[in-house]
This record gives sequence, structure tokens and C-alpha cells, in this order.
Amino acid sequence: MTRFRFSATLLALLVLVGRPCLVAAQSLRGSMASVERMYDHAVRDGLTFYENTNDVQWAAARGELVQLHTNHGYELHRVAFPYVRPATLTFVEHLAAGYDEKCGDELVVTSGVRPESRQPRNSSQRSVHPTGMAVDLRRPTNGQCLTWLRRELLALEGTGVIEATEEHHPAHFHVAVFAPEYLRFAAIQAQEHPTPTVMIVARTATVAPVSAKRYRVRTGDTLWSIAQQHSTSVDAIIAANRLSSPKIKAGQMLVIPSR
Repeated sequence: MTRFRFSATLLALLVLVGRPCLVAAQSLRGSMASVERMYDHAVRDGLTFYENTNDVQWAAARGELVQLHTNHGYELHRVAFPYVRPATLTFVEHLAAGYDEKCGDELVVTSGVRPESRQPRNSSQRSVHPTGMAVDLRRPTNGQCLTWLRRELLALEGTGVIEATEEHHPAHFHVAVFAPEYLRFAAIQAQEHPTPTVMIVARTATVAPVSAKRYRVRTGDTLWSIAQQHSTSVDAIIAANRLSSPKIKAGQMLVIPSR
């Protein structure tokens, strides 16, 4: 599976479809405005706030949520519901690749979707965890890795593709991924670097040559089910087709990359 390894600190200098670079104004301290921004994005994108365990399981079966896997370059630690939105999974895999390159270690995910019935008592009523758009990441104890992760999250937040907060009790980073914006960001990188040898900014990731075939979407298909059927990934299909969102429709023709 092809993964992008990029320096968000430098990529944040890009202007994404009319969005100015806002890095200097960003902060990981969190605020009510940050909570409202995440909630407003979830509502605007029509995301479902899953109420209970059954809702999460049905969403996963329909492909609305996709599963986090420990063998994909990151680690899961006590994650009760290892599911997130497809764009959030793409974000985790890309960030984990950069983290591994910088720190020689795996990024640790401590929470994915969390239905409303399982929310902590002190959580905000406008938390977006029940939608699956957010993940919690363990705060590194290594100072160099911590600095790198803070810088990457701040830079990505500056482009308007995520909203990140550094929490202290317990110590972790809460990151909400704005799907349309982030997928457009990833598609730009795929378009700029379409060759088997992917070089983004100053980092180089060499992968095996990728072949592709075409697939016509059938009624009931999701990107997740298509990816599973063809032994590829959702983010690989999104990148190959330059999709701006994970939504597909019957009759649509997709390019399916495969090793």
C-alpha cells in the first residue's frame, strides 16, 4: 500500500483552494471556539453522531466507519471501538508514516469513534468523537518526537484540514479530521507525485511499482468494501481517482491500484 510521507510543517505553506496559510495563528491549547469549529464541521458534512455500540457496528458494516489496524504502521492502546471515518484513517496512516521516519517508532492511537452512550461524564455535549471523525493520539515521552508531532499538527491545522488540541488529563492529542478538506489535500499530493517513487518535500519513500485495473461501482458498494475485495486501501483508491470525498455512486468507474 502506498503511503505519503510528508512534512506538514512545509506543506502548510501551500494554499489549498482559497485557504490562506494560518500557521502562525494556530494553537494546540484548545478553546470553546475550537470545540464549536469541530462540531460545526461535523454538522455541515452531515455526519451521524452514533448513540450506542449497535450504531457503531452497523456503521462499520455499511462502510461509513473503517477499522484501525495495528499492523499498518501505528499501535492501538486500549481502543474500545477501533473504527473511524475513512478520511481519518487516511490521516492516521500518513501521520504514522512520518512519525516512524522521524522517531523510528510507532504512533499510538488511544481512541477512535466513541458512541454517545460511552462518552466520559466530563466530555462536551458537542464532542465529535461519536461521529468517528476524531482520534486521540498518545503524547510522546521523547522530547524530539513530541516537538515534531506538535509541529506537524499545528501546520496541518494551519491549512484548515484538521483541528487539534493537546489535552493533559490524561496526556494526549485530540485530532478531528475535516474529510473534504483533508482528502483534497491528500489528492493534491498524489497528483503532484504520481510516480512509483513518491518524493514529497524533503522526504523520499520508494514503493514497488503499482498496477491498476478498473472497477464499476455496484449498488451497495462502499470504498471500504471495494478496497477489501481488491486487497488495497481506501486512501489508495481515493488518491488514484483524485476523489474529494469518500462518497461513491452506482455506475461510477474507479481505478483500483494494486501491487
